[in-house]
Amino acid sequence: MPGMKALTALLMCLPLVAHAEWIDFERDFEEDKPWVEVAAQLPAYPKPENLIPFNVSSATRNRHFVDAESISVAPDLTIRYTVVIETAGGARNVSFEGMRCETGERRLYAYGHPGGTWSKARNAGWEDIKMRSLLSYQKALFEDHFCRDGIRIRDREEAVKSLRRGAR
Repeated sequence: MPGMKALTALLMCLPLVAHAEWIDFERDFEEDKPWVEVAAQLPAYPKPENLIPFNVSSATRNRHFVDAESISVAPDLTIRYTVVIETAGGARNVSFEGMRCETGERRLYAYGHPGGTWSKARNAGWEDIKMRSLLSYQKALFEDHFCRDGIRIRDREEAVKSLRRGAR
């Protein structure tokens, strides 16, 4: 009975189709929830042995680093990290920041001081990354390491591998 085999195959696929529709329903439901940021915890001050260099542009003489130990992906999907910038003149800037791949935004949480302390940034909200200049280290981290091709890193280990591998 050829018709019976087709009917049996169809009946066996119905649970799979129903399951796929349920997954779509769950995803649609989750997308309707407003995003809530998880409170950021300041990391330990960066140590020289944990700094990974990354390239921003050949147009800058500044050297850029991410502290491997500070990288995290929070439950709210925010990637948090510490950046260290050494200028050609010898100045050193340290900041603790966050990035959201889904929205293409970044946020400054704190500034580092030479004595190894932090001061929280005031009124530092989320800002768009995409319109920043080619000299923007945030744009380089977004496009080359943390949100490459629109896909967010899963964890610290993946971020460290990407930074050590270098830009494409």
